[in-house]
Amino acid sequence: MSAPAKSEGRPLVIGLTGSIGMGKSTVAAMFAELGVPVFDADAIVRELQGPGGALLSVIEEVFPGSTGAEGVDRKALGERVFGKPDELARLEAIVHPAVAGRRMAFLDANRDRPLILFDIPLLFEKSGSDGVDAIVVVSAPAAAQRERVLARPGMTEAKFADILKLQLSDAEKRARADQVIDTGTSLDETRNQVETLVKRLAPSLA
Repeated sequence: MSAPAKSEGRPLVIGLTGSIGMGKSTVAAMFAELGVPVFDADAIVRELQGPGGALLSVIEEVFPGSTGAEGVDRKALGERVFGKPDELARLEAIVHPAVAGRRMAFLDANRDRPLILFDIPLLFEKSGSDGVDAIVVVSAPAAAQRERVLARPGMTEAKFADILKLQLSDAEKRARADQVIDTGTSLDETRNQVETLVKRLAPSLA
C-alpha cells in the first residue's frame, strides 16, 4: 500500500478491522509496540460499561436489571439483545455516540503524531470507515479462525455462526481493504508485515 493522502493538520489515520478470531488485537498490539497510538474501541466500551461507567445509568434505564455493582452484566444484557435486531439497535444508539466522542478526543490528543490507529471491530458494518485515511484488514484461513474462536470460553458452534451472520465476510473485507495483514502465519511473520507497513507510512517511527 502506498502512503494514502491524509487530511491537513492531523495524523494519518489507519482503521484496523477484521472478523472475529482473525487476530486483530494481536496486530493492534504490534502497532502499539512500534510507537503508533492505538484507539481500542472494545476497551472503551468495556470502560463505559464497567464499574462506575458513564453509560451504566442509561443502559439500566433502557434495559432494567442489566447492570449492577460490577457494571453491565454482559450475560444478562447479551440475552436481551443477541439475535434481536431492534433491541441491539437500541443498545448501539447508546454506545456508539459515546465511543465516537472518545475517538475524536483521542484524535485531538494525538494531532502531532505522524500515524495513529483506530482499532474498530465492526468498521465496515457500522460505517466506522468515516474519518480514516486507509483500512487495514487482518485475515487468516477459515480453519484457523474457527479453531481460535471455538477455543474461547463459553463459545459454541451456534453462537459462532450467529456472530458471523452479523459480520461482513472475510472475503469482502479483504476486497475492501487498502492493506491485508495475514495472521495465518507465525507471529514473527505477522510482525514483519506490520513493521513494513509502519515504515512505509511513517518513516519517522522506523
